[in-house]
Amino acid sequence: MGGVRPRLLTALTALILLPPGVAQSVATPVLTPTVTARFLHDRAAFTQGLQYLGGGTLLESTGVVGQSGVRRVDLKTGKVLARVATPIAGAFGEGVTALNGVAYHLTWEDGVAVTFDAATLKETGRFRYSGEGWGLTTDGKALIMSNGSPTLVWRDPKTFRVKRSVQVTDAGQPVKNLNELEYVQGSVYANVWLTDRIARIDPQTGKVTAWIDVSGLTREVSAAAAKAGHALTFDDVPNGIAFVPERGTLLLTGKRWPTVFEVKLPGVKAEDPGTTGRARTRR
Repeated sequence: MGGVRPRLLTALTALILLPPGVAQSVATPVLTPTVTARFLHDRAAFTQGLQYLGGGTLLESTGVVGQSGVRRVDLKTGKVLARVATPIAGAFGEGVTALNGVAYHLTWEDGVAVTFDAATLKETGRFRYSGEGWGLTTDGKALIMSNGSPTLVWRDPKTFRVKRSVQVTDAGQPVKNLNELEYVQGSVYANVWLTDRIARIDPQTGKVTAWIDVSGLTREVSAAAAKAGHALTFDDVPNGIAFVPERGTLLLTGKRWPTVFEVKLPGVKAEDPGTTGRARTRR
């Protein structure tokens, strides 16, 4: 999701409060990530999408009109290895994911998904879709997309046509503002915009099976940013989830955060990258 525009300002007060379904329910466990490593992250990157490509390389997309784009990043150093601007004038870039060597990049309000060669970042095509584009991931076969509503949509990577959809709920209540996505070992993980919670979602039923509380990461980043003289703004929120299969860890960051955190979570296990359920992109 992008920054707040005028039509959203009237709803800001309500959005800052946890949306329906985000409050902790009796039945839904809350997990706290354990930090295992920290990496530098571009403080100017308004992170919209994140995926680990393997070999220590990240695929990342950024938002904000005039600053939107897709980049390949060295995880250990935070160095941008290659980048390309979102090739639509005035577009606000959103999520990104890679499947079978193709990187798919959403736009917020333009209804266009742009495809790139994931290795060279050369544009290879475009698809149209209706409504807004927020987050994007893949289960190795289909693309999974969010649009800020409680709905997740599965799309055909060759045509971008909708294959199916599911409504995300917690304790029977819809969970709105689903943003950046990551598919991990049979579950969809989703940042919930303007909160410190990540939803772990059953892709078949749409039910939230656990909440990941990343408020500790937000506090650490906020304190460091304030000390450095550039305090976080209200929309510099957690956004960015990437799975590292060989270590069974997640990489978590946020919009304009100076840090990418590598974390362990209960139930997420290391696996052979060659046998992961998600097709790997070329490196």
